[in-house]
Amino acid sequence: MSVRVVFDGGVHVLEGPGAEVGVANRFLAHLTVRGFAPATRRAYAYDLLNFLRFLDEAGLGLVEVVPTDLFDYLEWQGHRPSTVGRKVVRLAEGRGVAASTMNRRIAAVRGLFEYAVLAEVVERNPVPAARRTTSPRGRRRGLLAHVSSRPRTGGRLVRQPRRLPEALAAEEVSVFLADLRTCRDRAIVLLMLLGGLRSAEVRSLRLADVDQGRRRVKVVGKGGKERVVPVDGAFFTELAAYLARERPPGLSTPECFVVLRGPTAGQAMTEAGMRKIFRSHRASSGAARVRPHRLRHTYGTELAAAGMDLLVLRELMGHASPETTAAYVHLSIETLSAEYARAREGRP
Repeated sequence: MSVRVVFDGGVHVLEGPGAEVGVANRFLAHLTVRGFAPATRRAYAYDLLNFLRFLDEAGLGLVEVVPTDLFDYLEWQGHRPSTVGRKVVRLAEGRGVAASTMNRRIAAVRGLFEYAVLAEVVERNPVPAARRTTSPRGRRRGLLAHVSSRPRTGGRLVRQPRRLPEALAAEEVSVFLADLRTCRDRAIVLLMLLGGLRSAEVRSLRLADVDQGRRRVKVVGKGGKERVVPVDGAFFTELAAYLARERPPGLSTPECFVVLRGPTAGQAMTEAGMRKIFRSHRASSGAARVRPHRLRHTYGTELAAAGMDLLVLRELMGHASPETTAAYVHLSIETLSAEYARAREGRP
């Protein structure tokens, strides 16, 4: 299939033949009108590309899709061709698709069909609705039990394990920080580690939203939600050095962190540029586990372990769901072992 994702006019769209591509692009434009974040629209574009490739192999059009085809789509994602006798194997072929990835793609497909119904391209949405619960606790009760504040068409079709946030050891972070060569890169890492910012939030941080006097930053997170985050002085020390010695003077670029060298010097740092920084320094430092989101997880885990109120932690991290914040509250192996030993010693 010759369909691909391209970056055109500041947005990600699908490029290729077929009526399905046109519907998908109108849906992506619909997301733009509704104010979805650029990163979200980009993710939807690649997820829809994956679905259109499945339709092409199955010989289906959007109007022909039935609910059982979506389960075939899940099975298709998990299929991996044989590597026996092949000298070159793509890295992606050696890994199965994660359950979270499958559920995210199904959510994108569900949104596409909801739009297609509104646009009268198809008559109904064929994406099956997952069963949320069958227990009495899951049923709405009371006088307004018939009123649902959320649609029942969501849910996950694939069970996915609920893992604890993966934090980093202090030694790993220290080794990685010591390998960084610029104040800009150290400031970026410290902003994730000491402020809990997401990678996209760091890249979009504006210079005007950094309050060096009060040592805090104003962040625009998911869904355009703003929050103010206090950050330790170590970040501001590196930031001041970056602004004084590394950032080109007289720039009109509003973003705080910019490219320092090359033909794009002075422009805002891109997602690919940040990935390259982390990838190269993981290799040179040997700290293979250091990634942007694990730095954020380390921030949340440390504050939760220190006893911070979960409502405060939720606000600092910009979580939409309290369940996401609650995942940071867990006992360490050392704590569990100590309590177990203490209980054993107290026995007669």
